[in-house]
Amino acid sequence: MPGPPEQWETAMSTFVLAGTDGSAESTAAVGWAAEEALRGGHALHLVHAWTWEDDLHVDADRSASVRSLAERALADTARQVREARPGLEVRTGILAGREPGAALVAAAAEAELLVLGSLGLGAFEGLLVGSVGLFAAARCEVPVVLVRAGQPARQDGPGAAEVVVAVDAHAPADQVLDFAFRQAAARGAVLRAVHGWTPPPVWGYAGWVAPAAEAEQFRVLEAGLLRQALGVWRAKYPEVAVVEDSRTGGAAGAVVAASAGAALVVAGRRRRRLGPVAHAVVQHAQAPVVVVPHD
Repeated sequence: MPGPPEQWETAMSTFVLAGTDGSAESTAAVGWAAEEALRGGHALHLVHAWTWEDDLHVDADRSASVRSLAERALADTARQVREARPGLEVRTGILAGREPGAALVAAAAEAELLVLGSLGLGAFEGLLVGSVGLFAAARCEVPVVLVRAGQPARQDGPGAAEVVVAVDAHAPADQVLDFAFRQAAARGAVLRAVHGWTPPPVWGYAGWVAPAAEAEQFRVLEAGLLRQALGVWRAKYPEVAVVEDSRTGGAAGAVVAASAGAALVVAGRRRRRLGPVAHAVVQHAQAPVVVVPHD
């Protein structure tokens, strides 16, 4: 029977943590997490965030019945994962607490990744997983992956789908770029580094317009900044093929556009804050999104 995380014993010192609530989105997240655990040589920990036992107004018999349902569902999910991936070590646990998002963030403190379904309606408690995912993505100290139901599985190796990373070429984040390069290297995938930028406008008779005479100079400057931001990481991961994708327009729109057909989209956020670009990418990207915290 599943126990609390502090009682887990695992032969592997590293693990990927996946939250499940019985929804199609969380099922997709578990599958993604299992593949990532195998790829990285990690164990997989499956958890359900439990809130019933902390509610004084819930009937004890009903609470026990619902908890039993959650435990059986966790066990069934773990069995299915083990059958599909015999070499993967899988553990399960129930997380107690009034706030599922906070419980998941705390449980993920020692994990390599936290993987959650995006925009899923929980089958056990009517919980909107999308809200939990946004909370975790904004506060977790480890990268958080958000997976939607229906997103196709991508194969590693030759012909693998791209890994897309959002890059602020004016202030590149080392943690984000390192994570993206490692993911591309592990998958044998091309890394597409997307930098969206907007040229400074000038006032004309038609209103605010881009300075046409200087547009090419800006394009060269922004492309050079992107190339410079990637230089040290290309040297560290020489096996990774990189596409430098510097586009005019908003950063969020550029990354979302590049996400079509991607295996993974990597975006960064500063501590305790999900910025507008990461928030838009989480909501609109057409591939699983990982939000990487950085200083």
